[in-house]
Amino acid sequence: MTILAIETSCDETAAAVVRNGTEILSDVVASQIDIHERFGGVVPEIASRNHTAALPKVVEQALSQSRMKWKDIDIIAVTYGAGLLGALLTGVAYAKGLSYALNKPLMAVSHVRGHIAANYTAHKNLGFPYICVLASGGHSAVLKVADYDDIEALGGTSDDAAGEAFDKVARMLGLSYPGGPAIQKLAKEGTPNIVFTKRAQSRKDYDFSFSGLKTAVVNYIANAKGDINKSDVAASFQESVVFRLTDSAVRAARDFDIKRLALCGGVGANLRLREKLEEECKKYGIETYFLPLGLCTDNAVMIAAEAYFMVQKGKAFAGPDLDASANLPF
Repeated sequence: MTILAIETSCDETAAAVVRNGTEILSDVVASQIDIHERFGGVVPEIASRNHTAALPKVVEQALSQSRMKWKDIDIIAVTYGAGLLGALLTGVAYAKGLSYALNKPLMAVSHVRGHIAANYTAHKNLGFPYICVLASGGHSAVLKVADYDDIEALGGTSDDAAGEAFDKVARMLGLSYPGGPAIQKLAKEGTPNIVFTKRAQSRKDYDFSFSGLKTAVVNYIANAKGDINKSDVAASFQESVVFRLTDSAVRAARDFDIKRLALCGGVGANLRLREKLEEECKKYGIETYFLPLGLCTDNAVMIAAEAYFMVQKGKAFAGPDLDASANLPF
């Protein structure tokens, strides 16, 4: 089964061709980082306009790289949520047009579930059940994955997503967008010696919060009146985010006696988070599964993978009335 997938949930215009859910034939991503960097974050209308301009070229490039012809494509897949509504609509409209013109079935895919499915393209030996840490710019959650379509949210953020918090703190420190890589780079020069908030280790749930941490960083910078070590602030903030994600995920794995833990989403590219998760998991005999960096951030490979497993599970194809949705449950 050969699937051509399209992803436009935020500021990456992506297309990919994947065979049988795991064999990546092409993976094309057109980034808008340079465009949005001047604004310190993604401007939805600008993102949508750029998706519209980039989609035809990106899709054609993905098809060309795969060495496939249109007749070889079995299914068109597209992200229909969650994300920026206008950005999603560009991809959905384009995919519906392709589906109609080529007389190919259309599969509507959740961006969130796509991130989880990226694990199967990189880790063909990943068995069930496993704990999945999903950390990105729009989503942060600890999930128990019992099967491809059996996913339970055990915990998540009550406010900002991890990636969103990285972006906001980066702006406070005068760093470039996106904030995650910028803070990671600066943190290497600093020491995590600042305690912004107390770390509650006795919680019985797996939820976490980043809004209070972000506010604490704001107050610290304001009270310091410019006399701060930015490297130490970056290192201390990063360590706090890493602690919250690691603490909830490892406790969940231990409580459910699950010996596998996977990490996905854009924040999953953070090297300190990977290091801490691996360190803590080793203490309890938990195997860790980390994605190649290119599959952590938004891409269409993950959408094609999820579409394949949806077909295998008998999920219905989408019709011409398919619409985008800014919010979707896990």
